[in-house]
Amino acid sequence: FISCPRATVFNSSAANCCSSKAEDRLFRKLFRRYNQFIRPVENVSDPVTVEFEVSISQLVKVDEVNQIMETNLWLRHVWNDYKLRWMPVEFDGIEFIRVPSNKIWRPDIVLYNNAVGDFLVEDKTKALLKFDGTITWVPPAIFKSSCPMDITYFPFDYQNCSMKFGSWTYDKAKIDLVLIGSKVNLKDFWESGEWEIIDAPGYKHDIKYNCCEEIYPDITYSFYIRRLPLFYTINLIIPCLLISFLTVLVFYLPSDCGEKVTLCISVLLSLTVFLLVITETIPSTSLVIPLIGEYLLFTMIFVTLSIVITVFVLNVHYRTPMTHTMPDWVRSVFLKVLPKIMLMRRPIDDDSKPGGLDISRESGGAGGGGGGGGGGKGGKRQKNSLMQGCTGKKCPCPCQHGKETPETPDLGKITRQLSHQSINTVVAFSVVSPEIKQAIESVKYIAENMRSRNKAKEVEDDWKYVAMVIDRIFLWVFVTVCILGTVGLFLQPLIGFFS
Repeated sequence: FISCPRATVFNSSAANCCSSKAEDRLFRKLFRRYNQFIRPVENVSDPVTVEFEVSISQLVKVDEVNQIMETNLWLRHVWNDYKLRWMPVEFDGIEFIRVPSNKIWRPDIVLYNNAVGDFLVEDKTKALLKFDGTITWVPPAIFKSSCPMDITYFPFDYQNCSMKFGSWTYDKAKIDLVLIGSKVNLKDFWESGEWEIIDAPGYKHDIKYNCCEEIYPDITYSFYIRRLPLFYTINLIIPCLLISFLTVLVFYLPSDCGEKVTLCISVLLSLTVFLLVITETIPSTSLVIPLIGEYLLFTMIFVTLSIVITVFVLNVHYRTPMTHTMPDWVRSVFLKVLPKIMLMRRPIDDDSKPGGLDISRESGGAGGGGGGGGGGKGGKRQKNSLMQGCTGKKCPCPCQHGKETPETPDLGKITRQLSHQSINTVVAFSVVSPEIKQAIESVKYIAENMRSRNKAKEVEDDWKYVAMVIDRIFLWVFVTVCILGTVGLFLQPLIGFFS
């Protein structure tokens, strides 16, 4: 029971020892006279066929400002070296060995559009060598490739970044590149939180450059990537939308509250602070204006126009008949036509209509003895006696000598009537009493003052209603422009994508 495991361990150790010795002999045999600077071809006119494939591990960063895409790639090279062949039966059945990549010949495939760093990949990784001379070398590399970017539809933009690989010194007669597969290998791709790779096809090109007569092959991969807009939607677009709709509320706020301009300035200040905060987030380029930049500019113009219109509306709201005269076209357009179109109905106080007794006429009638309202028969006698009493004296009543006073309304409708004796007494007292004269003049003055104030109040109310109509017009105009502008701006990426 104890000897069997010991025998197994001993046999395994012996086999490993023999394999190590066989691998050592194989390594010495292969690299005894090997020169890593010579192309591995039997005929100097034959090209070395190199199969090439790119596997992406991570999309590290996309720098829109410097127009650089940083990626973590695995570059798969497969070629055949006839000088590195052996028979497995001669070396204990060894079919594969790992050799340092700096000990063998390697194709000098570089990234043509490299922006930063070394063009060549590092040679610290080992290559897998098969007994038939097939070499597979998969070095990892972090590339920073130049990528012209179009950020017109930022943050709903799509980018097309290309990576061009090819031999730097060997032309097609020396090295022929063969593309493995039709696109970038995405099996080991680690998803990015900001970008999504939609497609990454590969193409082979044979190009003749102006510097040389030879034809140089290259393999170009096109990375079609899409920005994930959730972060920018939450932190940029939604706050801008809220600020825009706050601007609309300025026109719904009554002018009498005195806070319209304050609200406008507050919205403008909040937008300015918001712009200062997001300056680092928006790509700084002068080639195109990003979509979010257009929307911020649109919102800024929106708020500025609202301030200008609000100042004008307040100017209209506080106009008086002492400073401005309302033109007829303003009265007809803003008080009759536009309110019907805007479905506005002006509340009218019935008590404000002139329907009561005329104060001046009543006061004049009182001073003149009631104006013929004492009854059916005695009215004319009272008027004649009043006229006789005024002869040769300064008459306090509004009547003129030699003329009949206009017929006064029938006072029989009034519940309380004055008798003939009381009228005569009042008339006689009014002739001799200056206090009554002064009271009548005061009543006339108060009546005229109230009449002028009521008229001025009506004109001021008309100006206020004109300001309200202007507010309502711009409320609907700004709501329409805000909705259409927002939808129109953010539908552009969708239309551009399908077109």
